[in-house]
Amino acid sequence: MMGSDKMLQRIEKSFALSLNDMRKIIKDFHAEMRNGLLRQKSSLKMIPTYVNIPAGNEKGRFIALDLGGTNFRILKLELMGKGKIGDLKARKFVLDKKHITGKGKNLFDFVARCIKVFMKKEKMSYDEKMPIGFTFSFPVEQTGIASGHLLRWTKGFSARGVIGMDVVKLLEKALDGEGISNIKVSALVNDTVGTIAARGYENRNCDVGVIIGTGTNGCYVENQMIINIEWGNFNKLKRTSYDMQLDKESDNRGSQILEKMVSGMYLGEISRLILEDLVRKKTLFRKSPPSIIFAKKYSLKTEYMSIIESDSSPNLSRTNMLLRRLGISKSSLEERKLVKKICGMVSRRASRISAAAIAAVVTKMDSNLYRKHIVAIDGSLYEKHPHFSKNIKSALREIFGRKTNRIDMMLTKDGSGKGAAVIAAITAKVEEDAAE
Repeated sequence: MMGSDKMLQRIEKSFALSLNDMRKIIKDFHAEMRNGLLRQKSSLKMIPTYVNIPAGNEKGRFIALDLGGTNFRILKLELMGKGKIGDLKARKFVLDKKHITGKGKNLFDFVARCIKVFMKKEKMSYDEKMPIGFTFSFPVEQTGIASGHLLRWTKGFSARGVIGMDVVKLLEKALDGEGISNIKVSALVNDTVGTIAARGYENRNCDVGVIIGTGTNGCYVENQMIINIEWGNFNKLKRTSYDMQLDKESDNRGSQILEKMVSGMYLGEISRLILEDLVRKKTLFRKSPPSIIFAKKYSLKTEYMSIIESDSSPNLSRTNMLLRRLGISKSSLEERKLVKKICGMVSRRASRISAAAIAAVVTKMDSNLYRKHIVAIDGSLYEKHPHFSKNIKSALREIFGRKTNRIDMMLTKDGSGKGAAVIAAITAKVEEDAAE
């Protein structure tokens, strides 16, 4: 067992992230942010969004589209002013593989058909002019408030003929094809930007938006404009052999390095690669046939990690049930404890990288934390993982000490959709003022 113990110690050490490691990430993050803003070589795009935090007095009825994963959502909501959101209707549509990996035209035609269905269900008139806020949660080089070209797909999307194209034009062409001419995209929004706008509508002290879910990203306010960092592509991180293997086997090799170490799409796979290695080296599940255990890529989902890490039963019975579902009929308590430990190492590292990124963004605006900062956070990993948010807070306390109470992290559910409507409202008001 001596060899096994040494191997486990080696893995544990490789996933540990010390305070000094986090400080180095902050320093490197600042350098990449500066370079990105100056349009010099950087792993951070630092994309201008042409919009600022809302005033909170925006009013009107708006449609919001939220496209950023396998579920496409449409929202209709009313902004009441004074930071209040009134009546909200939402519908969810599931994207098929043909929409995600087929022709780009199929994807946008499907979105347009969903809008048509939504309008019919909500008894919306084709005569009523209504601005749309379009949340498109992929890296886009924005050229205006309602225009932007897709830089690259992330989160498993690979629809052909979209990279380099203006996604608003593609959507509007699809809407024309469905005979929908009364609704116009007035704002193109990233989900992170939508999240900061949704919380900012209620509280103007909000100056950071973060997504930690299937993907991850951040944005903040720089010189009266929200900047979309696209932090998932940050690449100044210390990687393990498992991270290298995941990257090598991915569709977007060499990019989205931070995302591959933090986001819900990849954490389960990192854990699987470690466990597969332990099985192969006969350190784990020696009584089960090794060829079938953890052999299938992405079979260990990140939500399974949440089940395992929240299992506080004496015999880790929930973990045992989950392992049985994965084809592991026999496991000892010690083996289940080891699985839980591995998952905990992977998620803890992810939360500490996230904390360092948040700390870097806040100190870019306010180096000594002189004032209060509200960080709006959305995403299933942050919301549902049993330890993720606590581990972020703990890491921030290590970095900032007592000043940590000047950073208020607020879960902002459905921020991407609501925020798109808020930004559409800001745009509508600017256009209205210009017309007067």
